[in-house]
Amino acid sequence: MELPRRTFLHMAVSAAALPALPRIARAQAYPNRPVRLLVGFAAGGTTDIAARLIAQWLSERLGQPVVVENRPGASANLAAEAVVRSPPDGYTLLAVTSSNTVNATFFDKLSFSIVHDITMVSGVVRSPLVLEVHPSVAANSVPELIALAKANPGKITLASFGTGSTSHVAGELFKLTAGVSMQHVPYRGSAPLVKIC
Repeated sequence: MELPRRTFLHMAVSAAALPALPRIARAQAYPNRPVRLLVGFAAGGTTDIAARLIAQWLSERLGQPVVVENRPGASANLAAEAVVRSPPDGYTLLAVTSSNTVNATFFDKLSFSIVHDITMVSGVVRSPLVLEVHPSVAANSVPELIALAKANPGKITLASFGTGSTSHVAGELFKLTAGVSMQHVPYRGSAPLVKIC
């Protein structure tokens, strides 16, 4: 069967123009399975509580479970590395804290870059730091605590929710500006730290 010349030319022009036509892209529905939200600190702490509130809110709006997974250790580096190593498909999220931003200065050989390997989606929480002492400590004010620490160099402990965490950096700044020597005791998050008091 021979095609009329006009029909052949129409088909040839159509075939030649096909690559120039815009492609139709169909996005997959997101999410179509549960989403994990990794927290680099122990359950019950500030970051964990904020992550659980956000996870509940997201679950209701997305129609899929958002599961909080705690991976404490290495000043939140374990959770960050797990997220960096996961497929970049939006199903593994990280609750980033200021600890994650200062870790590059504390750890010489991180296998990832928080700046280049993680993309920020949203800011969620701001939380202040406070200086607290156990009721058994004979200090009722900051000047009294400084005087006590100066009288007992290296004998008073300064707890933080992890080496390199915001509380650790703030504690080191306190020691430096007050001119005191205190023993740093890192915990695996703020919840375990508060339990001892």
